[in-house]
Amino acid sequence: MSDERRCLVVDGHPVVRLGVRRLLDERFKVEEAADGRDALQMLMDYGEFDVAIIDLGRGQSRKSGNPSGTAAIRALRKASPGLGIVAHGPRAERFAANEAMKAGATAYVAKSSPAEALTRAVESAADAETFVDPAATGNGVSARPPLTRRQRQILQMIADGHSTSATAKRLGLSAETIRTHSKAALARLGARDRAHAVAIGLRSSLID
Repeated sequence: MSDERRCLVVDGHPVVRLGVRRLLDERFKVEEAADGRDALQMLMDYGEFDVAIIDLGRGQSRKSGNPSGTAAIRALRKASPGLGIVAHGPRAERFAANEAMKAGATAYVAKSSPAEALTRAVESAADAETFVDPAATGNGVSARPPLTRRQRQILQMIADGHSTSATAKRLGLSAETIRTHSKAALARLGARDRAHAVAIGLRSSLID
């Protein structure tokens, strides 16, 4: 078991959590949470995780302050901007994958897909790369957005008005690293400058 990489499994079904734990326990130190509220508490108690797997099956909880589904993704993304998030959906649907990505997920995989797909999704998210279940893309290949998760994070902070130094401080990176990611994002989007990149990102729903 790796002592360096940590995974948080957020699912209301103990059997599902156990199955994911057994699948990943040679690669990650796995912790479990029953819902979004428990997951946020785990972040406070245990610190940063490399990746979280969030169940999408139950939608938004009616309990006040207890997010689930895409609301949980948004809450965890806000609490831990550098977290890799795998949305674990009930079905292989393009719409569900798109909604999860818009909410801030790094990867999407259906519960009906083979275990290998979940493993690939988790590894990709932990490495700050995106992954969409091939069964949900409709063409049998992984759909990779034009920006990496880190590039999307930085572009979002640019759109929110943060300076390079402020972005670096929040993400725990150097200013030079932020500039490198920014240049790479502009190149991938074919943007003339940061303002143009933000406009493209908004039109393409890469950022909010």
